[in-house]
Amino acid sequence: MNRARLVVLICLLAPAAHVVQGQQRSSVSDLLRQFGSEKEFWRQFEVAQAIAATGDPSVLPGLEPWLTHEDRRQRGNAAFIFARLGDPRGFDTIVTILGDYSSKRTVWKISSAGGPSVTGQIAEDRYYAAHLLGDLKDPRAIPILVPLLKDSAVQYIVPWSLGKVGDRSAIPTLIGLTSDPDPNMRVLAIYALVDLKASEALPRLHELLGDDTKSNFGKQESVAEAARAAIAKLQPATAR
Repeated sequence: MNRARLVVLICLLAPAAHVVQGQQRSSVSDLLRQFGSEKEFWRQFEVAQAIAATGDPSVLPGLEPWLTHEDRRQRGNAAFIFARLGDPRGFDTIVTILGDYSSKRTVWKISSAGGPSVTGQIAEDRYYAAHLLGDLKDPRAIPILVPLLKDSAVQYIVPWSLGKVGDRSAIPTLIGLTSDPDPNMRVLAIYALVDLKASEALPRLHELLGDDTKSNFGKQESVAEAARAAIAKLQPATAR
């Protein structure tokens, strides 16, 4: 290619690159507007995931006010973005929500008497924070989550989060959880062991095949049914 043609090509490509960059910036701006206007926290989390996926840390200064938002779930959604983009304030904010019992917060939860329930909202906000730790898949969450297995407000989400974090250090705890008095916890532990591909749990799962106690959520399957399905997924094909 001669010099003249090369110069022409560069001149043609440079504006095109600028347009692409401008489109990307516009897309991020649109996502930020969506994040700020979305009232449903679960939809806002979907937007948060999209913002984090851009890998663009320049969005963080504009999101800083959200880290002190009175709605703890929206605060957590913003913190998720910070954490995913490598800012330590994100992880720390989510962990702080887990230990936050302040009554000064946005309250959506309605009590059985028909009025706002601060205590109910605190429980829901903490539950959501424990969920977010699973979404983050950060191994630092393991020692924070494990003690919450005894916390009645959040314990049902903890096995899921331990499984989603994906760190195998949680496996012994989850195997131990299959002896919990609550059949719901036993079933949730089994699900998490499958997520972690914990073949070392197979001996314990075989012991559970006689446990016909039913869980009372989702498919309402028994512990034995959950164990049987887990064995089918974890057992090597040659051993079936």
